[in-house]
Amino acid sequence: MQARTLNGQLIAYRHRTGGGGPCVVFANSLGSDQSLWDDVITRLPRGFDTLTFDLRGHGQSGMSEGFSIADMADDLIALLETLNLSNVILCGVSVGGMIAQSLAARRPDLLRALILSNTAPKIGTDERWNTRIDAINADGLDSITDTILDNWFSASFRDRAPDAFALHRNMLSRTPDAGYIAVCEAIRDADLTAGTAQINLPTLCIGGIEDKSTTVDHVTAMAGLIPGASCEILDNVGHLPPFEAPEQTAQFIETMATASRSRFDTGMSTRRSVLGDAHVDRAEAAKTDLDRPFQTLITEGAWGTVWSSPGIARRERSMLTLALLAATGNFDEISMHVRATARTGASERDILEAFQHVAIYAGVPRANHALKLARQTLAEMKGDPQ
Repeated sequence: MQARTLNGQLIAYRHRTGGGGPCVVFANSLGSDQSLWDDVITRLPRGFDTLTFDLRGHGQSGMSEGFSIADMADDLIALLETLNLSNVILCGVSVGGMIAQSLAARRPDLLRALILSNTAPKIGTDERWNTRIDAINADGLDSITDTILDNWFSASFRDRAPDAFALHRNMLSRTPDAGYIAVCEAIRDADLTAGTAQINLPTLCIGGIEDKSTTVDHVTAMAGLIPGASCEILDNVGHLPPFEAPEQTAQFIETMATASRSRFDTGMSTRRSVLGDAHVDRAEAAKTDLDRPFQTLITEGAWGTVWSSPGIARRERSMLTLALLAATGNFDEISMHVRATARTGASERDILEAFQHVAIYAGVPRANHALKLARQTLAEMKGDPQ
């Protein structure tokens, strides 16, 4: 667990890096902590980076009073800027989806795509939220836990996943009353309709047939409000697809990652992050009319498709590329890809392991020559990181 004080508020978060692919940022529901997304994250391909965080008054984040949805969106904006993250896929469920709407309307420059799960620009009525707040003030959150869970989960979930149901019950019951009430007040007082109608990002809206909190009608109406948004409604799922349908949620994220950028733009970004700006700038400056279409093919095919796939992390992809180059005798690019290991995370030991596989399965002479080139390049890199 990590933490930063942002906007005078302690925010607990986990930033999982190393995949080198797109970063997915997750925003939680009312009454949950960031472990809500664990089953989704484990189902994502290894190439994704992820960021989860606890809302104010929830999990291990700090507590304050009198804040709004915009204030919680500001917490996330500050966290993204502190971690130097942009071009992220933002996935929010319930109030996390309201936070995502608020952020997307004001700071679309930070986002690549948006996934809004079981949420709406306006959730519930003043009467509904005031009744809930009064009940907690009178008898504590535990007094209405059963009612909340009945509204959130499908009728069959308790029977088919009793341990997961019990886990969420514990998560909800451990939420401080003050933190829960403060977020209830923020939801009650928010109407994001005007801002949500201005969102101009690839957007997927997700709903659950058995969600009694934000119904299918709420979700489809929100999708109709956002230009170009698509909508997926899940059968036998209630208010929290990250719990009830983690596999489908992960698939939606992977699909959005693939669809939300052109292959050329994706390829150029990946190419620069792997090979470095100096190398790419030299290559771009050397292009001619003769080889321009070929360079576009490489950028879209090699960098925009293969190297941008989140299926495996860049460290492993680096090892695989070096091994294939050596095994096929394509030694001209060995040096370039050895230099790239400074950015992909592959170590000198990883390079050796790759070439040892080549020696056994493709021939010692090719592995020996590739290792010689790697030694020369690594020695040069110690004085010249480019």
